[in-house]
Amino acid sequence: MSLTLLCMLLSGFLCLTNGGNPLQTDVRTKVNLLKSLIYDNTKATVTLDSSAFKQLVHLSSDSSSSPKRVSFSASIGSNSLTLGNGQTLKFETILTNDGNAYDDRTGVFTCPAAGTYMFVVDALSYPGLWLFLKVNEKTVAKVHVSSNYKDKPLVQISRTVIVKLKSGDHVKVENIGNNGFIYYKLYSGFSGFLLY
Repeated sequence: MSLTLLCMLLSGFLCLTNGGNPLQTDVRTKVNLLKSLIYDNTKATVTLDSSAFKQLVHLSSDSSSSPKRVSFSASIGSNSLTLGNGQTLKFETILTNDGNAYDDRTGVFTCPAAGTYMFVVDALSYPGLWLFLKVNEKTVAKVHVSSNYKDKPLVQISRTVIVKLKSGDHVKVENIGNNGFIYYKLYSGFSGFLLY
């Protein structure tokens, strides 16, 4: 009985790897069933030829089922920024950009894979700065340097947030208010990465 089931699964597996209909039963399920029969079968001994075994290993470690690597970290480059109301910050010095989801020309991160992400915004600024972290124009976090710090020339601020994103969602940092100032030389940055 087990040998018959194994033969049926193996023929379905080979059909899939040789151009079968992509709408058939989930490949991962078939691979797992086949692995289970190969490794746990006590009633029959089955030997796969090397090409079938290689196909099994390839499918079981298929990169499309592996978690996507998404992370970026960028900072303000060679010049400090004086910002207008509603202006998106462009962190143009890229430290890392795995998955190429952060666009330094626009300052926008475009989510390539649905999941839970962590974002960090930090800035060295004069008092009176308001920065909003936005997902699709909805504010999800704020950082602010109070005007009460007027006797301090520059203040370092930071905010970390964890959010669920869908593929195609946009995340950016926006200045709210006039005359926002962000100091450069790696003191101010925007980072994010896929947690799971």
